[in-house]
Amino acid sequence: MSEKPTKVTTATDIDQLCVNVIRGLAMDAVQKANSGHPGMPMGAADMAYVLWTRFLKHNPRNPHWPNRDRFLLSAGHGSMLLYALLHLTGYDVSMEDLQQFRQWGSKTPGHPEYDPEIGVEVTTGPLGQGFGVGVGMAIAERWLAHYFNRPGFPIVDHYIYAIVSDGDLMEGISHEAASLAGHLGLGRLIYLYDDNRITIDGSTDLAFSEDVAQRFTAYGWHVQRVDGHDREAVAQAIEAARREVQRPSLIIARTHIAYGSPNKQDTAAAHGAPLGEEEVRLTKERLGLPSDVAFYVPEAVYAHMRQAVTRGQRWEEEWRNLFARYREAYPDLAEAFERFMAGELPPGWDADLPTFEAGQNIATRKASGVVLNALAPRIPNLIGGSADLTPSNNTYLKGYGDLSREAPLARNIHFGVREHAMAAALNGMTLHGGLIVYGGTFLVFSDYLRPALRLAALMKIPTIFVFTHDSVWLGEDGPTHQPVEHLPSLRAMPNLTVIRPSDANEVVEAWRYALTHRKEGPIALLLTRQGIPVLDRTRLASAAGLHRGAYVLAEAEGGAPTLILLASGSEVHLAVGAWEVLQQRGIPTRVVAMPSWEIFERQPAAYREEVLPSHVTRRLAIEAAATLGWERYVGPQGDVIGIHRFGASAPYKVLMEKFGFTVEHIVERAEQLLRT
Repeated sequence: MSEKPTKVTTATDIDQLCVNVIRGLAMDAVQKANSGHPGMPMGAADMAYVLWTRFLKHNPRNPHWPNRDRFLLSAGHGSMLLYALLHLTGYDVSMEDLQQFRQWGSKTPGHPEYDPEIGVEVTTGPLGQGFGVGVGMAIAERWLAHYFNRPGFPIVDHYIYAIVSDGDLMEGISHEAASLAGHLGLGRLIYLYDDNRITIDGSTDLAFSEDVAQRFTAYGWHVQRVDGHDREAVAQAIEAARREVQRPSLIIARTHIAYGSPNKQDTAAAHGAPLGEEEVRLTKERLGLPSDVAFYVPEAVYAHMRQAVTRGQRWEEEWRNLFARYREAYPDLAEAFERFMAGELPPGWDADLPTFEAGQNIATRKASGVVLNALAPRIPNLIGGSADLTPSNNTYLKGYGDLSREAPLARNIHFGVREHAMAAALNGMTLHGGLIVYGGTFLVFSDYLRPALRLAALMKIPTIFVFTHDSVWLGEDGPTHQPVEHLPSLRAMPNLTVIRPSDANEVVEAWRYALTHRKEGPIALLLTRQGIPVLDRTRLASAAGLHRGAYVLAEAEGGAPTLILLASGSEVHLAVGAWEVLQQRGIPTRVVAMPSWEIFERQPAAYREEVLPSHVTRRLAIEAAATLGWERYVGPQGDVIGIHRFGASAPYKVLMEKFGFTVEHIVERAEQLLRT
């Protein structure tokens, strides 16, 4: 049942006026756009105001200040709350930007989109993502604090705050992430839960009746309950949460959606639609705001809220003075801190990268493990883990310990069977800055983490995803574990660079690319379970060709090519075997290794034409996955050998024969193609 509208008196003090102005801006922006979510910003305005004016350590004039507190609006549908706070406290979000809410090219899209220049720390909207990202940020804060801080020099000393919603807590990722945060004892993590008890469908009673407090207590969190409109109670709860250093904190703040609206407070109607002009007028009257003025912000509110600028500049100046003294006392650490936060690699980082000898039979997942352990001593902020598949993914950094509350500086993170939380936490660690992070699971389980992977791509942040067991050739585990459609689906994701190396030396180059092209966005490394031969690069092209995405691995002999074989990953070896047979039969054939379509598409048109000359129209692609997308490279006169069904449980060599992935079958298809 909806509660009666809360009686709101005319604003008589600056705190109340500021809170009501935030509500007014949210109402007006949504009404002008005729689209949006006014209810959440109106209900959460009190606690957000308390957090931003009394606790949040930030500098609106420098959103990149490394020791700022991080604020995440996990309930991203309430984006006007964030935009109003950014505008009022002096970030580069103008009144015109608020008035262009949800319009083409504006700084104020419907859900917050990562924009560190204006103080938006993360893209949110898909519920639960901000919750998981905050956990990763808290891991990063604690790791960096233990790495850099020295007595009298708290260089890394800040909190991770978020506002989360009923929807966030319903999503499965919040269960995964909350469990991990409690297990790790992330005491710098403080979440304000906007308990307004309304979803799109209606009251949360329809589908959500658990005891949230008991749930989070069981996870090992510090839990408090407050009236979310009692600003002093909220402040006291935040103070108590900050004092709790051994556990993450959840403050359950009972609020009223669309607070102050005479007819829509505590109703689902206020969740995702404008209140309507008449209701906006009535609500403003009730809040003591001028009902005939849109986007009303009196000078007194600006003067009060813009104190954030002077506070922030003072905080940052104090920190920079501290850092100057730190540099004198610990010059090497100071230099490392600046390099970490800039995302730069140290000199000589690649000095120990291995070279694998031709003829070895090594799975690319194992080669990746060798590479990681060669990088770890050289890149001290390289940190990662696996979703309970560490031995299978080969993601363990030997000698660097297991991250825990007792070992906060260890570099191996055991995420447990929590793929989704792992990916979101990796994103949070990346967004926080200071760490180079990776996480592993089987390629088939990329389905479990896809929403977080998609947000990494949307934000173009350099999280590295290690997906092993990359094809049906993983064998006996059967079709439940054998990816078929996953490779083309990842290629369809904008901003994600997918790399499927063909041998151990290409794995070396894949990691080199991932670490040196961090501005291009996330990387997905797809690696084999089965051993595959290391290619003889004395007769074939260098593995460095991976940096072009596709390259001529083996050239036609005895004339210009009449046929091109294209392949990625383990199937490149089959292409090379077929090339040898076709050449013996007098068919000039070129083999093109294509470890990354995305990198290839970034190359100049002249290079792409050089690798795949348009006059050679007979092309055969070989890849153990669904064939979607290969048509762009093989053309109308080409063909693809792929997989168009789920796999089967059998030894992988049996599967290769049954699915037609043999040299003999490739040669047969190639000759058939040449006859058409």
